[in-house]
Amino acid sequence: MREFNPQTPTTERSETMTLPETLPAVPVRGSVIYPTMVMPIDAGRPISIRAIDEALNRDRVVLIVSQKDKETEEPGPDDLYQVGTVCNILRMRKNPDGSVQMLVQAFARARVTQYTAREGYIEAKIERFEEELGPEIEIKALFREVQERFQAVLKEGKYLSPDIAQFIQNLEDPAQLADYIAFHLDFKLEDKQRILETPTVAERLKRVLVLLDAELELIETQRRIQQQVKEEIDRNQREYFLREQMKAIQRELHGEEGEEEVEEFRRRIEELDLAEPVRHEVERELNRLARMHPDSAEASVIRTYLDWIVHLPWNTRTEDQLDLKRASEILDEDHYGLEKVKDRVLEYLAVRKLKADRAARGEIPKEEVNRGPILLFVGPPGVGKTSIAKSIARALGRKYVRISLGGARDESDIRGHRRTYIGAMPGRIIQGLRQAGTKNPVFLLDEVDKMGTSYQGDPAAALLEVLDPAQNKEFTDHYLGVPFDLSEVMFICTANFRDLIPGPLLDRMEVIEFSSYIEQEKLEIAKRYLLPRQLEEAGLKPGQVNITEAALRRLITHYTREAGVRNLEREIGSLLRKAARRILEEGKARVRITERDLEKYLGPARFIPETEAREPQCGVATGMYYTPVGGDIMFVEVSVMPGKGQLILTGQLGDVMKESARAALSYAKKNAERFGIPLERFDASEIHIHVPAGAIPKEGPSAGVAITTALVSALTETPVRHDVAMTGEITLTGRVLQIGGVREKVLGARRAGIREVILPRANEPDLVEIPRNLRQNMTFRLAETLDEVLDWALVGGLKALEEKGKAAKKTRRPRKKAERVARA
Repeated sequence: MREFNPQTPTTERSETMTLPETLPAVPVRGSVIYPTMVMPIDAGRPISIRAIDEALNRDRVVLIVSQKDKETEEPGPDDLYQVGTVCNILRMRKNPDGSVQMLVQAFARARVTQYTAREGYIEAKIERFEEELGPEIEIKALFREVQERFQAVLKEGKYLSPDIAQFIQNLEDPAQLADYIAFHLDFKLEDKQRILETPTVAERLKRVLVLLDAELELIETQRRIQQQVKEEIDRNQREYFLREQMKAIQRELHGEEGEEEVEEFRRRIEELDLAEPVRHEVERELNRLARMHPDSAEASVIRTYLDWIVHLPWNTRTEDQLDLKRASEILDEDHYGLEKVKDRVLEYLAVRKLKADRAARGEIPKEEVNRGPILLFVGPPGVGKTSIAKSIARALGRKYVRISLGGARDESDIRGHRRTYIGAMPGRIIQGLRQAGTKNPVFLLDEVDKMGTSYQGDPAAALLEVLDPAQNKEFTDHYLGVPFDLSEVMFICTANFRDLIPGPLLDRMEVIEFSSYIEQEKLEIAKRYLLPRQLEEAGLKPGQVNITEAALRRLITHYTREAGVRNLEREIGSLLRKAARRILEEGKARVRITERDLEKYLGPARFIPETEAREPQCGVATGMYYTPVGGDIMFVEVSVMPGKGQLILTGQLGDVMKESARAALSYAKKNAERFGIPLERFDASEIHIHVPAGAIPKEGPSAGVAITTALVSALTETPVRHDVAMTGEITLTGRVLQIGGVREKVLGARRAGIREVILPRANEPDLVEIPRNLRQNMTFRLAETLDEVLDWALVGGLKALEEKGKAAKKTRRPRKKAERVARA
């Protein structure tokens, strides 16, 4: 066990405190603790840790006692002194490596009458160490003498912390003065222990005075030895001068190489044509390098810094190729679909072209050409966000740089580290510009929604300056320490989830949504891009393997479920590798893969899309849902059973969906008389609403119309049409509100065989996003109220339902007056 330097000692004493009869003993190596000290102690040996645990289990009092031989790892009772210090444990902390750190306050000397070895620790039976003061006059004289000797020791060069030295000099208690001087000066352990064991304060001061005199004599002896050594050095002065001359010659030889390096840096810096503030800082560092020895550590740091400076593109740029027709051809060549994204990119280039023309005529400053919005591509994985940024760079004729910010938690990733740190480097923005070699590349910041925060800073906050056109003209990296102009860089960001991007950062960007690909788009992408690329990856020639269109379509619908096309490309690659093996093993010239061959190559279908119900059913309505990987249909089932008015919801429904079910029940109760539903039936029934695929959580308000339709159908025993799918949010008054994901939901319904879809009237503009060829042979009903939904969805329509209600009202037997009175 070893101890740390003590904290600022306390002057409180505990002379009257009652000591326990037995205490756990904690052995200390190489030092002695005195009363009134507060200090941290680090315990690593099992015998010490077990004693500390035992003390904590009792009253947090422990005996700190020094061991005679500090080399003994497992001390026994015979290895410990008979006088120790009783301490209170103020704080304790256990480290991951098993060691213990505690803060103790020593308050009394104690004499050990008996040591007892317990299981894992040593217990000491103690008695209070009675202290005596001695003659008052003698103590005053000794006190002054000790103070003078202590000051003399300090003047002779004995180093102590200024705070500790000042504290000891200000002590007024003679006992404390003796204890603290004994603790802080380098006396032998035996001398320190003897001072602890001395009962009289006067005797204690005398022992300290003897030790201080010995220390002064030792210092004088050291000074005498140093003088002798100096005289010995004078005798060997010739040899010393010769060695110094050799060192000077070596410095001269290295200096020539250093001068060449400095001149090379100076020449390259002149060629950069730097701005005045940057030039001033760089030349200052270059002059420092010229004055240093080339092999010094500081010279290596400056050399690395200057190397970064001369390799950055301070004034190197590429000329933009602002040809809209060529840019459109490149975008169409690299990507199928994404019409909205392509239009926005071409609009950006058109604005830039007009600004460049006006700047060339001197109508606007050249700086205005580079001003423009920061584009943010948001969409699910695999839909082409990263690749379209690369196409923009190709269309502009600019260099392309991509850095991924996923998982970045340190502000230094963006701004770099200061040069005071070992291994410091610039941030990833400056690194990317050096990689590009130009100051106006297309810079892709990938996965900005996946940045984190830590105690080292928030990288998203550091990006605020980078992406602000009003600030990034003088972006200062911590490593460079000089401003670098980022205003000509075209920044493009990508993210999967818009909500995860901090608000201030999102405010600096223009959001362009990437929606998931529909089945037809995936088919075209597979034929134009994925299949040729995977043929080359598999070492096959065009035409060696033919995958039919029907096989590709089934591969899309039954073997992948995603928004993009990454898994589709993997499945195509797997098919081609199996076909390549077959070509080699069976010696075939060509292999044709049809829809029927997929199960043989890839196994059974992994995803079975829902299909429309076979016939109309009571209490079963067809809804539609959206996921980031596409849309599909779902069935909402309602069963009405005898009960006590409970509403049961199953199928892992979220809070919003549960609220839609309660709203649907309220709507049904409100219109019960109109639909012919006896109000008594609600109190005497148990209504169970279930959405199949119970392992999948479901959330959102858009299932409201389907839940209401299924509920009214079950209560009125009117079948729901099986060829109609519906979506929309409902209100208690029967209004149908707007929802999202119309494109994916409609395409999912079409894939399932549905040809008639009910949508909210407010979603009519969203139908434009559905390709015209896919809208053929489909009927769209636009509803504003639930009455319209029920009229289109129920067999017989709303008219038949209301007639049923009127008939039920007529057949209901009127109550007699006596019955009414009795019931009242």
